[in-house]
Amino acid sequence: MGLITQLLTLPLAPVRGTAWVLGQVVQAAEEEYYDPEPVRARLAQLEQELNSGLIGPEEFDRREDELLDRLDEIEAYRDGARHTP
Repeated sequence: MGLITQLLTLPLAPVRGTAWVLGQVVQAAEEEYYDPEPVRARLAQLEQELNSGLIGPEEFDRREDELLDRLDEIEAYRDGARHTP
């Protein structure tokens, strides 16, 4: 941007700054939401619960399917994010 453009758009600086901050917050939230590690940790914990007898095989299968679906969702999101310019 040239000096004239910067001077003319100076009143919009707070708006641009706010938009940038919001963009950063959204990006951080997406990174946390689409992080596969907590789901993998929950899968490992679920297996321990099954092995220790805290839950039965039916409950394990149901919850495992939910977690695996979540991992598929995360993978699809990350694949889409990699292919977006």
